[in-house]
Amino acid sequence: MLIKSSTALRNDYDNLVKLSQENQEPIYITRNGEGEMVFLPIAAFEKREAELKLMEQLLAAERNRIAGAPTCSTSEIRNELEELYNEV
Repeated sequence: MLIKSSTALRNDYDNLVKLSQENQEPIYITRNGEGEMVFLPIAAFEKREAELKLMEQLLAAERNRIAGAPTCSTSEIRNELEELYNEV
């Protein structure tokens, strides 16, 4: 984890961009010694967003399963997919 001051961000932006892209990890920016923001490459941000979205979907599916929603076995799904494939 990298921590830099807002002054470093202002004065050495290009170096922080390079550092963040090389490491593909966030840089925590502080102001007056307090955390203020996170500096993160777009690719890393989009990856984290996709992971969070997937986790939300998995959590919703698990909640539905626990609540008693009907489920299918792997073999049932495989058979349905094979039937659909054979129709095409």
